[in-house]
Amino acid sequence: MTELRVGLVGYGVAGAFFHAPLITATPGMRLSAVVTGDPGRAAEASGKYGARVVGDAAALWDGADPVDLVVIASPNRTHVPLAEAALKAGLPVVVDKPLAATAGQARGLVELARASGLMLTVFQNRRWDGDFLTLGRLVSAGELGEITRLESRFERWRPVPKGGWRETGGTDEVAGLLYDLGSHLVDQVLRLLGPVVDVYAESDVRRPGVNADDDTFIALSHSSGARSHLWAGAVAPRLGPRFRVLGSRAGYLKYGLDVQEEQLRAGLTPASPGFGTEPPERWGTLGTDDDNRVVPTEPGAYAGFYRAVAATLRQGAPPPVDPEEVVEALTVLEAARRSAAERRVVTL
Repeated sequence: MTELRVGLVGYGVAGAFFHAPLITATPGMRLSAVVTGDPGRAAEASGKYGARVVGDAAALWDGADPVDLVVIASPNRTHVPLAEAALKAGLPVVVDKPLAATAGQARGLVELARASGLMLTVFQNRRWDGDFLTLGRLVSAGELGEITRLESRFERWRPVPKGGWRETGGTDEVAGLLYDLGSHLVDQVLRLLGPVVDVYAESDVRRPGVNADDDTFIALSHSSGARSHLWAGAVAPRLGPRFRVLGSRAGYLKYGLDVQEEQLRAGLTPASPGFGTEPPERWGTLGTDDDNRVVPTEPGAYAGFYRAVAATLRQGAPPPVDPEEVVEALTVLEAARRSAAERRVVTL
């Protein structure tokens, strides 16, 4: 392949602010086609990227101008049927998180991709957050010792709902923060702390006019003996730390979200000077209350995801996110939903 032609399904927030600029920034990749029915979004995708615009995803594999890779960034309820259709058409697929509503559905896609000899991977971009990369480096170097407790938060203060299916939809839409931000929170702690044995969750709807959870807490017990506490909320007038990780030797404390989403929304790209670099005033600290030091945050690296996708398709390298790991995370999310509904601890 001299050039990987990419077809992007969906040009909302995920498609426009994340996938399109990251695909375009990847050497050897071209955003060839965009699927959207919105005239304004269609004009932007065409004008900004020179992509042809089609109204139906099937045109990416049924038409005279096919693509080499399908990226699915459409509403959550469409992820499984679209990924299944693309794989059956013989195309490798990137799916935005969450891959599916259930681990069983995700397993079906994994088996289909394996049987077809095709790449299936999931856009768990928060693995490339600068703070998470920093924490991973500290853990690997033994700076914290044995981790006993990890706290992780994606919190916002959004008392007035924005509207849209993510807030007004139900379980059939795979709406709400448990599957939205929770997909990242759970994925990250599984990578750091390993398998989960017990799940406890609280999931509430706090704002009028909202049908999906907007205030969720998950407590996980890991087979390593560590515990993780995870928050995803839209109703936090005072934000907690992004990470508070306690170990037998030291703790890591970090406030503020990774800068890459903010930069992408502002129109920057990975080619922009300073992209992914966090200012020193937002760096975290390592140590104890009596003896700690500032730790520079690793540069965020979202661009690494699509570079790894290209390496998978061209050279047979492992995909950037193993879909088997996503099945594991969805198993935890399903258990969290059940725990919140039944008000009990769920053992895996």
